[in-house]
Amino acid sequence: MPSPELRVGCSGFPMARARYFAAFRLVEVQHTFYEPPGPATLARWRAEAPSDFEFTLKAWQLVTHEPSSPTYRRLRTPIAPGRRSRYGSFRPTPEVAGAWRRTLECARALRARAIVFQCPVSFAPTEEHVANLRRFFRGARAEAGEIALGWEPRGAWPRALVRELCAELGVRPVLDPLAAMPYPGPWRYFRLHGRGGYRDRYSDAELRGILSLCRGTTYVLFNNAAMVEDAQRFLALAEAR
Repeated sequence: MPSPELRVGCSGFPMARARYFAAFRLVEVQHTFYEPPGPATLARWRAEAPSDFEFTLKAWQLVTHEPSSPTYRRLRTPIAPGRRSRYGSFRPTPEVAGAWRRTLECARALRARAIVFQCPVSFAPTEEHVANLRRFFRGARAEAGEIALGWEPRGAWPRALVRELCAELGVRPVLDPLAAMPYPGPWRYFRLHGRGGYRDRYSDAELRGILSLCRGTTYVLFNNAAMVEDAQRFLALAEAR
């Protein structure tokens, strides 16, 4: 059996939930990024899942992404043109604060242990963005309690700056271990988007390389077209280790 500290699953439900719950013990909820489901829906998911099943989730895009992001097309209520400057990039606005509160409500409803803040490449390490990040996570960290907060920066963020900010703010770095070496520490969160893109399937050698980087509590979430097969193959390799 894999170590209980190794948690493996998919980003989103790639199959019927009942089948998924039988195959895995972890899922990273994607609905919360696009448009958080209502409390009744989340309560039903939690009730349907086995007692030892774990949820993590992505923070609502209104916290991290600008309204120019194509992902905003999936909002049920479009952002009014005159208010677009008040959303995304961890801005210190009531709109971002409200989106964070909604995300936290979802996490509590699912009894999730981690919330992932995935940033777009456009969220670059500017002085304004770093200041927004610091202000946001100082408040969010206090409100989240025991829920871990993970940050997945993209683009040209210097590794030393990411490490410094995570240590300062009590945030966990989230990354693809085949694109960047994991940071030191007993807690790791890997998101695997496909080595060459979403349609890519991971080789056994690549899966063994990822497995070799698992230390302490490690979350491994597959987010490629072959996510189910790759996650199951990864679990089989972990069991054989």
